[in-house]
Amino acid sequence: MGTRLRPDGMVPWMPGSRYGALLPSLSLNLLVRDTERSIAFYRDVLGAEIHYRDIDFAAVRFGPAEVMLHADHTHDTHPWTPELASTATRGLGAQIRVLGVDPDAVYQRALTARADVAKPPEDKAHGWREVLVHDPDGYEWAIGILIPPATGPFSLQPAPPEPAS
Repeated sequence: MGTRLRPDGMVPWMPGSRYGALLPSLSLNLLVRDTERSIAFYRDVLGAEIHYRDIDFAAVRFGPAEVMLHADHTHDTHPWTPELASTATRGLGAQIRVLGVDPDAVYQRALTARADVAKPPEDKAHGWREVLVHDPDGYEWAIGILIPPATGPFSLQPAPPEPAS
């Protein structure tokens, strides 16, 4: 763990080991430049529930996703430190997809908050109506709902038979 800026005597909402034990099998840990700025986006645009926040760390729930936001300074001993200090867009090449959240509502909240909308809501051939928004650090979120003819949940389809030789 790197540098903590949380005031001395300020006790986190629960011990880290307790929170770790409560995490679902898949959760996200995003490094952010400013936890307060990020929290405003997650709360105001995505409609996330904020469990806890301080200058070092925030824990939020958005749809089915548990998201941890660690301030860059908490990873200042990590090999990523030089890259984190740059102004490069974060998460380039990764898209975080959340199904089951109204993309039109997210879009309207993003416009109100003047958030970066990469693509307004549209119906996609893969069976989602989705909006693409970027958080303040550039992480891209694809937020959507299933549209006809897609229904869910899907199960894996059997592999096609091997050709006869």
